[in-house]
Amino acid sequence: MRLLALAAAVCVAGLSAACGANGQDAAAAGSGAALETRPPNGAGQQPAFAGQTRAPGVRTETAMAHNVVASGLEHPWGLALLPDGRWLVTERPGRLRIISAAGAISEPVAGLPAVDARGQGGLLDVAVGPTFGQDRMIYWSYSEAREGGNATSVARGRLSDDGTRVEDAEVIFRALPVYAGDKHFGSSLAFDGQGHLFITLGERSDAPMRPQAQDLGSHMGKTIRINADGSVPRDNPFVGRAGALPEIWSLGHRNVQGIAIAGDKVWTVEHGTRGGDEVNLDRAGLNYGWPDVAYGVEYRGGAINAGLTAREGTEQPVYYWDPVIAPGGMAVYDGAMFPGWRGNLLVAGLKEKHIARLVLEGDRVVGEERLLTDLGERVRDVAVGPDGAVWAITDEQNGKLVRLAAR
Repeated sequence: MRLLALAAAVCVAGLSAACGANGQDAAAAGSGAALETRPPNGAGQQPAFAGQTRAPGVRTETAMAHNVVASGLEHPWGLALLPDGRWLVTERPGRLRIISAAGAISEPVAGLPAVDARGQGGLLDVAVGPTFGQDRMIYWSYSEAREGGNATSVARGRLSDDGTRVEDAEVIFRALPVYAGDKHFGSSLAFDGQGHLFITLGERSDAPMRPQAQDLGSHMGKTIRINADGSVPRDNPFVGRAGALPEIWSLGHRNVQGIAIAGDKVWTVEHGTRGGDEVNLDRAGLNYGWPDVAYGVEYRGGAINAGLTAREGTEQPVYYWDPVIAPGGMAVYDGAMFPGWRGNLLVAGLKEKHIARLVLEGDRVVGEERLLTDLGERVRDVAVGPDGAVWAITDEQNGKLVRLAAR
């Protein structure tokens, strides 16, 4: 495998327009031409409220350029910032690396358990523990081979002082049930301000598994909330409910591969079929509908559950895409480099090969911009650096670590 650090700027994106407090263009927030102009797959489906899909296009006034900082990564998946400014980057075949801001790529970090790297499975997300400064704990999710198949697991361990290995690795969560498949493992990780670890999970894709997204006795198609040691918070919404797994935070998800937490708000983004990629404000105990309700259509064509997009007792997405962008990771922008973006959502787009910037007013999307379009690669994860630059990894055989910054 070729590992090559690059420092040259690849392209400059001169994006200019009059922008307001949230980086929107001269059109008032919530008005103007929709950014998406292709016909939807879910023909005849109507959004539940104005602005739920096809938000007005906005543009950033500040000129930007992206640098390819490092390349030669094999299908990188997860990205997490260490306190010293270096990046933890996972590669789906099972390698964890540390990459400096200048592009120096480490040898694989030793000590991680084996992964079942087939299909969409492998080494997935990585997160730096909230008490890393005291204990150097890191956390990662991966598809784990088990008797009868595989499932998503989450482990943690101490990153050695020299960064070459993980010490005392232990599995703190194993999703159930086991299934012999290779799709929809999820799985993104995020800590909230109280030190709870959120884990997003897919429902494993295949038709027989779909109903488990509605089954509180299954982890499939759920958002999970545990403590950093793997124990269950006593205030989880289903603690003490007969037949319910206490780790569950929310249900009715398809394949959530992005999560970002800002204050008390948990944002998730999940894959739809042909249409129906969703951004959700992920709240305790709520049901987000899959597979009973969904936007879009089946991959093979035809309605999903007779084409229902709403049902009593299920939540509507804050935003959805049809056609899809195939979302990866996400971040809430909180940096200083682009002050007009503060509080915006940044969503990695795999199929459409860009970062979607979603402008929020309250909990509603009022504008959308496509960033990093000139890179032309599948954007897997996105994060914000210490200076406010946006960092991303691309899910390619020759995957890259890229920095997008103001010129």
